Amino acid sequence: MYNLIKTIHISSVILSFGLFSLRGLWMLNAPDHLRRRWVRILPHVIDTVLLASAVTLAVMSQQYPGVEPWLSAKVIALFLYIALGMIALKPGRDRRIRVLAWVIAMLVFGYIVGTAVARNPAWLWT
Repeated sequence: MYNLIKTIHISSVILSFGLFSLRGLWMLNAPDHLRRRWVRILPHVIDTVLLASAVTLAVMSQQYPGVEPWLSAKVIALFLYIALGMIALKPGRDRRIRVLAWVIAMLVFGYIVGTAVARNPAWLWT
């Protein structure tokens, strides 16, 4: 069962990031696409599956943020990623700020994945 949940989690990560990347490209080149109904709904569905699978994996493995430093780092970075994503994809802000937030969010995403793979919050420096 653990491997199934992990597969669901990793698949959700890929879908979530892929859709975030696509939405960022649309923000730059085709902002009208961001107003499509499925584009406003699907990310929430995917992210809900992602969060549910993450919590399930944490419970199944008995590894929790606040106890495991790498999970704590991932959760903190996740909040940063969400905040940057909100800045990047909400209309009405300066385009340069939105692009910068989008690029930094993708870098933070890379940090989250690297931390998960290495199970070390300092993997960039070791």
